[in-house]
Amino acid sequence: MRTVVDLTRCQGYAQCVFLAPEVFELHGEEGLLYATAVRDDQVERVRQAAAACPVQAILLGEEVSTGVR
Repeated sequence: MRTVVDLTRCQGYAQCVFLAPEVFELHGEEGLLYATAVRDDQVERVRQAAAACPVQAILLGEEVSTGVR
């Protein structure tokens, strides 16, 4: 699965970091680093992270190519 975070939308709540720490990582106080290619064993955690994002900044799978949520 492919993942993209809309960093203009991201507010640094870090819910994704808590739910999928192998994919998302805070860099400093507000910078978010993330893996664009998600391993199969992390897919469910990333889906949970996307659902938990208060500003819906995480795009998954086909949404990545269309940019539509």
